[in-house]
Amino acid sequence: MLRLEGKTALVTGGRQGIGRGIVDRFVSEGARVMTCGRGPRPDDLPAEVSWQTADVADKADVDRLTDRVVAEFGELNILVNNAGVQIEKTVVETTDEDWDALMGVNAKAVFMLCRDCIPIMYHGGSIINIGSISATTADPGMAIYNASKAFVQGLTRSIAIDHGPAIRCNAISPGWIMTGMADAAFAVARDPEAAKQDALARHPAGRFGEPDDIASLAVWLASDEAAFATGQCYTLDGGMTAASPLNPALF
Repeated sequence: MLRLEGKTALVTGGRQGIGRGIVDRFVSEGARVMTCGRGPRPDDLPAEVSWQTADVADKADVDRLTDRVVAEFGELNILVNNAGVQIEKTVVETTDEDWDALMGVNAKAVFMLCRDCIPIMYHGGSIINIGSISATTADPGMAIYNASKAFVQGLTRSIAIDHGPAIRCNAISPGWIMTGMADAAFAVARDPEAAKQDALARHPAGRFGEPDDIASLAVWLASDEAAFATGQCYTLDGGMTAASPLNPALF
């Protein structure tokens, strides 16, 4: 039996990268899926996936999105808050406009979608928030991005406590996953290629991650197999943050 057969899912930011990987895996596991993004429907999105153009930082768009979920699915079983914005700046470089743009998507939108979707998870459900290892191990030059992901972890635990046992809520904290956001983060280094090779050498798994690595964990968290998993922030980074800061090549 397919692990998500009979379940309905809303995945934000499903156009590309991690979000698209999750959408595709959910479909392959039998879920009915709706996803969204700011632009028009991607041409390569599978026909069975519902699309809604939406800015998840805008309350009116979030309300329209969840109204459509109810109209189309009747209820919701799985919410994946994946949509995210990355700004490569320090605190002193960050403008008020930067704050509004990033926190609107990475923090406010996660809050609003959880607030709207919990009441339509009539028979219980699973919320999966996509965080980052940046919540606990700050990346240089990405101050408010790091802060926004710490917010995601705190909200995840609060929802699990306040709304269990009907609602399970967990976060996935990816490390270096090969998407456009990872490329943008390396690009701010003084020597991007050297930074990338240094990061790769710090992965015991011997490689960077791929969107499908995150999707595999998301499928498990969304499934009934994870019935006892809630309030947790799962680090999935190829072992990078498990290592001592000492260079293992010198020992």
